[in-house]
Amino acid sequence: MLAGLSLSGVCVTAVESRPAGVALTPSSGGHRPFGARVKAFVMLTKPRIIELLLITTVPVMFLAQQGVPNLLLVLTTCIGGYLSAGGANALNMYIDRDIDALMDRTSQRPLVTGMVSPREGLVFGLTLAVVSTLWFGFLVNWLSAALSLGALLLYVVVYTMILKRRTSQNIVWGGIAGCMPVLIGWSAVTNSMSWAAVILFLVMFFWTPPHYWPLSMRVKADYERVGVPMLPVVASNRVVARQIVLYSWVMVGVSLLLTPLGYTGWFYTAVALLAGGFWLWEAHGLQSRARAGESGAKLKEMRLFHWSITYVSLLFVAVAVDPFLR
Repeated sequence: MLAGLSLSGVCVTAVESRPAGVALTPSSGGHRPFGARVKAFVMLTKPRIIELLLITTVPVMFLAQQGVPNLLLVLTTCIGGYLSAGGANALNMYIDRDIDALMDRTSQRPLVTGMVSPREGLVFGLTLAVVSTLWFGFLVNWLSAALSLGALLLYVVVYTMILKRRTSQNIVWGGIAGCMPVLIGWSAVTNSMSWAAVILFLVMFFWTPPHYWPLSMRVKADYERVGVPMLPVVASNRVVARQIVLYSWVMVGVSLLLTPLGYTGWFYTAVALLAGGFWLWEAHGLQSRARAGESGAKLKEMRLFHWSITYVSLLFVAVAVDPFLR
């Protein structure tokens, strides 16, 4: 998936660049250049997804500190988060390598092409999981380590192994893993929890389905081919769009709770209102096109997908900037 993983799991989705439908012949036992192998192991961690996950971690550290947090702590948390999320993503690719080989969007992943063997992918993922947990425990705190490990298990076990191939609500509940970076960022600074962190966690929880479902609408044929019941596979565009609108309204409403509870001021509120308002405009636009029976390029579902990434970036930048303007 740009779901979700957290800094230790996954909720945010990124579209990877690769020739659609072109899978290489597995090269186990063949020549595998060192440089290509290194690149393949990096690909297992899905670095583009992790870039987005950092956006929800670092700003929360500023909010928790109500200013500039210890920069060494920020760096340490980001490294631990990368290791944990990378481990979760590698294990996800190990488990899903059978269906990845059949989907155009994932046909060039390292475990499909044979650049990395299944055994290597499994060992790599498990090693990152262990190292990241110990990294957080000894260099940050054990609460952050527990949250990080919990997010990894949510993504690998709950989402990938249990929910993904069984229910159309897979991304709703499995996406909890991708919400965990918020809690990790807060706990890294305070070694505790707060309602502010819970609210931002809920923002990400309600953000995940309307972020990922538009992408699922675009690549519905891939999921149909492998029998993964993403909501757009089992429901009409009208039903999916209606669900997107409902989640969007709840997400925007929850995002505005920080200010009346005293955690943020005018700057965050202004950004949340403007960015949330534009999100709702796009969500209702998608619903209108779905109701009119539009499909294919005319549905323009990827407009909301791309805006969802911009939205979460703007919102969390506002989270980081707001303490300096109060």
